This record gives sequence, C-alpha cells and structure tokens, in this order.
Amino acid sequence: MSHELNAMIATADLLRVVAAEVPAARVVDLAQGLALIPMTDRLHDALQQPDSSPDLGFKRFPGGNTLRFAAWSKSAPIAYLEAVLPDGPQRAAVWHDGRLVLTPDEPSPDAADRALRLLGTDRAGHPDESTALALAALAAHARAAHAHAGPEQQDATG
Repeated sequence: MSHELNAMIATADLLRVVAAEVPAARVVDLAQGLALIPMTDRLHDALQQPDSSPDLGFKRFPGGNTLRFAAWSKSAPIAYLEAVLPDGPQRAAVWHDGRLVLTPDEPSPDAADRALRLLGTDRAGHPDESTALALAALAAHARAAHAHAGPEQQDATG
C-alpha cells in the first residue's frame, strides 16, 4: 500500500527553530538526528506568501518560500519532499548554505533518497535512505491518524 508524504526534513535542531518561527509547524523526530515537519493544510496556509520565487513544480510547497528555505539552510541543509512511498513518484529539493543544491526537475523513484543523502542519512544496512528513516511507515501512520482524527485534529496530522 502506498502513502503520500509531503514534508520538510532537516536536523531536529533546525526544525525546532522553524517550529518556533512558524507555530503551525509540528516537529516529528526521526532517526540519525533528523526530523520532519509534515506539510499540513494549516502549515501550508501559514507559510503561503506572495513573492517572485520560482515555481519548483511541487503540489504542496507553499508559494513564496524559496527564499525562506534558503535562509533556514544557512545553519544546516533542509529538504522538502513530496513522495508516494514506498514506490511511487517522488520530488525533492534541498537547500544548503543559502542555495538550492538539489532541484526537483522531474519526479523520480529515488528523489527522496538523493535528498536524504544530502542531509547526511546513512542507509546502514537498509536498502535505501528512506527505509533507514522508516519514512513509508511514518507516512502510513500519519495517514491513519488523519483518518481517525476529528476535523480540529486532522490539520495537525497532515
């Protein structure tokens, strides 16, 4: 069964800074010192802003945030992923030192893994980086929580 994941991923420390700046953000800790923030409707709306940033081709990336991600990346790399896990189309972008270092040109089956490698993920005996961080299981859990949550809770689970 496939599960969709729309999230920003970076070090837990960086995403705690993001969450302090954007109260709608909810940090979910992962392995290897990384964390993710699911792109919920509420977070998307909170981040949406008009500017002349280029459209990166994502479905859920909040408009006008290319510069914001670049600024956050000055302290650590940060990725934005849209992926149907485990085997569906994936798009990813990574910013590091204020620059976009991985562009989401076309969907590919390994875009999430390429982004996670740039964040320093070690596959450590797993078939790929996504599996090492259990992203498919996390996406499945988030979808199940979303399906069972009331309307006021659904926004927090993605």
